[in-house]
Amino acid sequence: MPNFNLFPLVSPAVPHGSRLISLQVVAQRMKSVGNIQKITAAMKMVAASRLKGAQTKMEKSRGLVEPMVRLLGDQPGVDAERTLLVPVSSDKGLCGGINSTVVKYSKVVAGLSGAQVPLLTIIGEKARGQLSKAYAETLTGAIVDLSKVPLTFATASLVSDTILNQGAGKHQIVYNRFQSVISFKPTVATVYSSGEYEKAAESGMNNFDAYELEGPERSEFLLDLSEFNMGVVVYNALLENSTSELGSRMQSMENSTKNAKDMLGKLTLLYNRTRQASITTELIEIISGASALEG
Repeated sequence: MPNFNLFPLVSPAVPHGSRLISLQVVAQRMKSVGNIQKITAAMKMVAASRLKGAQTKMEKSRGLVEPMVRLLGDQPGVDAERTLLVPVSSDKGLCGGINSTVVKYSKVVAGLSGAQVPLLTIIGEKARGQLSKAYAETLTGAIVDLSKVPLTFATASLVSDTILNQGAGKHQIVYNRFQSVISFKPTVATVYSSGEYEKAAESGMNNFDAYELEGPERSEFLLDLSEFNMGVVVYNALLENSTSELGSRMQSMENSTKNAKDMLGKLTLLYNRTRQASITTELIEIISGASALEG
């Protein structure tokens, strides 16, 4: 959000030349604030126009994730030999606190892993800038510039393949779940590798054995299913976070536009007062000069 610092009103004791310079400074500040107001208003309109389409895609993606959770389960407390943490952030800023929320939540999740620090694959430029130094030893890579391409299931599948190729048994994806334009909730989605799902099925920790299977062996079927599960979870997480980003940016730009409007009003008042003081000083000088000539 733009931050404007208002300078104090020039004292009447300041010489005439200095007051004239102050008028020029105030006028320039008014012009700058006016330009910022136009920019933030335009950014709000762009975010609002994109929000509806993003929200529709996001809601449809939830229909893919929920059946997979019912089938395979989501047990974040189950330990695996190696955990991979995947924070999902945006590539751009000016969207409120969604990125800082993901970073803070990711640090909490990493701290709950115990003595073994999880591997880290970061999505988005903003989280990379904040987490890459703190977790340099376990950072496996970063995926950025996703906002430059259409967010499709094919794109999400490429991202999920990158995540699965890290060889972790447990994957925790941290993202912002969209609730409303002014509300989002930090969420952790847990996805296991096919080997971990095999162990869970043998121990009866999920509902997998309640289904009859035809075709390949269970291990091969679980491999395909885990890959598809990762794809839909990543797809939903990217859409949820993108929709939260647009809603937060729209709200932030609306607040910035209001702040710019208020600041412009204060600057206008300051300009008028300074100009009035300058005119009054000039009139006093003229009257004093005329009186001196008459005397």
